[in-house]
Amino acid sequence: MIIWLNGTFGAGKTTTAKELVSLLPNARVFDTEQVGYMLRHVLGKPVRHFQEFPPWRALVVETARQVLDHVGGTLIIHQTVLEKPYWREISKGLAAADIPVRHFLLHADQNTLIERIHNDTDPESIGALQWRLDHLSDYQDALPWLRREAEIVDTTYTSPSRVAKLITEMATTH
Repeated sequence: MIIWLNGTFGAGKTTTAKELVSLLPNARVFDTEQVGYMLRHVLGKPVRHFQEFPPWRALVVETARQVLDHVGGTLIIHQTVLEKPYWREISKGLAAADIPVRHFLLHADQNTLIERIHNDTDPESIGALQWRLDHLSDYQDALPWLRREAEIVDTTYTSPSRVAKLITEMATTH
């Protein structure tokens, strides 16, 4: 099984993913950005984002399949995907590989997102502060289809540990 945490910067995906690993037996984080970094090294820098590379989407599916075939359990993926065609390609690939996916949208209001982005102390995040802020409008544009395709968990006033508990309950009871 895959638990996919979608949402924009500051929604709590990375922190929630770490919490989920401690709650779910045989769960591990699969950081799909690493696939993007590898492709960037091989293919060069994309125009906007490594998700533009068709091999990224296919390699995410194939890597998830290979990892799950090797170790089983649950993969927690904390990756923002705001392009509907990209999400469709990934979700169809995972379905074809017979991998169940629970797609959760971690959502917070705009002011909370801006505050979290400004207060992030991760060195990589600090360097990308403006880039992260600039992409909040992309998230707003994607919200209509995301609301239809994902289970929404509002993180505005909820701690990551509570969000992880909610997702654990949702993922294990449906």
